[in-house]
Amino acid sequence: MKPELFTFCDFAQESGGKLTIVGTFDTIITRSFPCVHPQLSVVIRMRFNIGEFTTHSFRIETLDLDGEPCIKPVSGSINVKSAGNATAVSHLVFGVNNLRFNNPGVTNFILYIDDKEITSIPLYVRKG
Repeated sequence: MKPELFTFCDFAQESGGKLTIVGTFDTIITRSFPCVHPQLSVVIRMRFNIGEFTTHSFRIETLDLDGEPCIKPVSGSINVKSAGNATAVSHLVFGVNNLRFNNPGVTNFILYIDDKEITSIPLYVRKG
């Protein structure tokens, strides 16, 4: 398995196996702290090989530079099935509302599949 896409955006949805993604970003700029970002979406597209067609658990954790979580972990399962091809994709799309930041910095979003860390992406927050 490998991640093909892991991003933050203003809006995302999946429909009929297709992803619609609007406004990808990795930085939030605010005038003052503390601040609350009202809404963002997290989008992940994973590609699985034929030998990986089964149900997998996933978990997304967030950690700031002090090792503190920013939001509660998001977890669930992915049922990967063949569509007649040697590989299959699975999409994870979820929203995060009212994300609070007390100071400038970075929050890492970490993806685990079957309790193994697969990849991570940073979300930067700065004053501007």
